Amino acid sequence: MITPEALSALRARIGRPVRRPEPYIEVATRDAIRHWAHGIGDRNPFWAEAGVAPPTILFAMDRIVSGYVGGLPGIHAMYAGSDFRWHRAIREGDRIVGESVLKDVIEKPSAFAKRAIQQVYRTTFTNHRGEAVCEADSWCFRTERDTARERGKYKDAAPHRYSEDEIRTISRFYQNEEIRGARPRLWDDVHVGESLPTVCKGPLTVTSVVAFVQGWGSLYVRAHGLAFDLIERHPALGIPNAFGVPEPPERVHWDEAFARTVGVPGAYDYGPERVAWLGHVATNWMGNDGELKRLSAQVRRHNLIGDVSWCRGVVTGKREEDGLSLVDVDLLIENQHKDITAKGSATVVLPRRKS
Repeated sequence: MITPEALSALRARIGRPVRRPEPYIEVATRDAIRHWAHGIGDRNPFWAEAGVAPPTILFAMDRIVSGYVGGLPGIHAMYAGSDFRWHRAIREGDRIVGESVLKDVIEKPSAFAKRAIQQVYRTTFTNHRGEAVCEADSWCFRTERDTARERGKYKDAAPHRYSEDEIRTISRFYQNEEIRGARPRLWDDVHVGESLPTVCKGPLTVTSVVAFVQGWGSLYVRAHGLAFDLIERHPALGIPNAFGVPEPPERVHWDEAFARTVGVPGAYDYGPERVAWLGHVATNWMGNDGELKRLSAQVRRHNLIGDVSWCRGVVTGKREEDGLSLVDVDLLIENQHKDITAKGSATVVLPRRKS
């Protein structure tokens, strides 16, 4: 249960620096860039060839922006979104450090559980040259497991069985994915209301979840003695599995039975991955000469094993500000049931036509 005492203790941390957990990636090496791009299914060869990282690689370089939370021991945490504001590109060889504070603790009404606490962190990233790279807010919801199980809004969700024709259609969509690449997209040629090329992701499988973890690193996945060391330090993380062996709550992403204990009908993806997919839509569209300045996204619904995600965008505005030619886009992800599982917005800088 979320007790008044535990909530008060958590609120007392607001504004205080947060101890930085060991990151999965400290330096944007060529391998790290490749692994992150492959983990989110981004096949643009630019990242490896130019020595530039997809901007969302920051998820792999900091655990707090990825959803690591403190306080309220034993209370389940669900990552729910991030708002990135980049100042510069992340290039091969950059060592990135994030410094975080607890920004806010907000009690929210929820259809998923009777009580939900939104926990918001702000992380400031700098590189080894002392240059500001990005400022990002990220947030999770803390929900009581028993309550969530009783009221889960996903109780009527049914898995989708794909026909051979549907799989062929998805395969062809991947084959025809539009990557702008080296052809500059000029600000002058962009029109409000135009659609960004759709990016397909999925159908989600446990294998694709593992592929993402290979690039991202996870929050609590540890092996053998390291796993026991972690649970010794944080006993509430050790939830016994069917064999009586303590495992972290992160296993909701591959353990169907455990996912159901938190009110979800089955295992589901990682929220940061879907935010990265929306970044993928924007970078595919803007081309290699564009620059992603902002990406703000909310995870609205679980993406369950078996779901296919259609990631879309539309131009909502264009403007000039501080000498930059900017384009604003709205983004969303829809599953095969037409449910919106994530939505957000992005701002990109595009080159101008030379006079």
